Amino acid sequence: MSRAGLDKEPHEVAEMFDTVAAKYDVMNSLLSMGQDRRWRKAVLKKIDPKPGELVLDLAAGTGTSSVPFAEAGATVVPCDFSIGMLEVGKQMRPELPFAAGDGMKLPFADEVFDAVTISFGLRNIHDPIAGLAEMRRVTKPGGRILVCEFSTPTWGPFETVYSNYLMRALPPVAKRVSSNPDSYVYLAESIRSWPDQRGLAIRMAEAGWGKVEWQNLSAGIVAMHYAVKA
Repeated sequence: MSRAGLDKEPHEVAEMFDTVAAKYDVMNSLLSMGQDRRWRKAVLKKIDPKPGELVLDLAAGTGTSSVPFAEAGATVVPCDFSIGMLEVGKQMRPELPFAAGDGMKLPFADEVFDAVTISFGLRNIHDPIAGLAEMRRVTKPGGRILVCEFSTPTWGPFETVYSNYLMRALPPVAKRVSSNPDSYVYLAESIRSWPDQRGLAIRMAEAGWGKVEWQNLSAGIVAMHYAVKA
């Protein structure tokens, strides 16, 4: 998996997210033009959590992505490696059991969770395949995983427009709103270097997940990859 130009160490990435935690949810909504709410609804529908199930929401940030699972009756554990994100999230949502954890070495026992999700966070794990293997380790047999991540637009001309938006429009907007606009340049670069839909499916299979399927959202700007642990 190419990580060209992305030479930040894990602790540097965590510190970067610490600095943007206070306005992170606002920035997500602004830069996605409100599509982030639609993507969260799609994730919830695909995972289809049942009351009493235990769901791990990895790279949960402030817990915005975790709330729909709790509202559906599942017990959700929001987990993130950014202490700043967790602190903001706990202030906003004290009822959620936030946990600090490294995606490559999760602080949970084997085969604990009925479902594991990670939305827009797999790119920020230093070794994504190792992270996917860890997610498999903590998932029960028959449990499922859903990775919601930026991907490759399915229409060629739109892909060019999208790429220009990432590298030209996103940084100026971030500079106006974010306390750390350079972090969004890093995020844009990480999106551009990320594999396409098939490439991520192959990497999930390499991590032990079988029969990986994916669904494109917003013309392929985002894709949901889903699998069940045999």
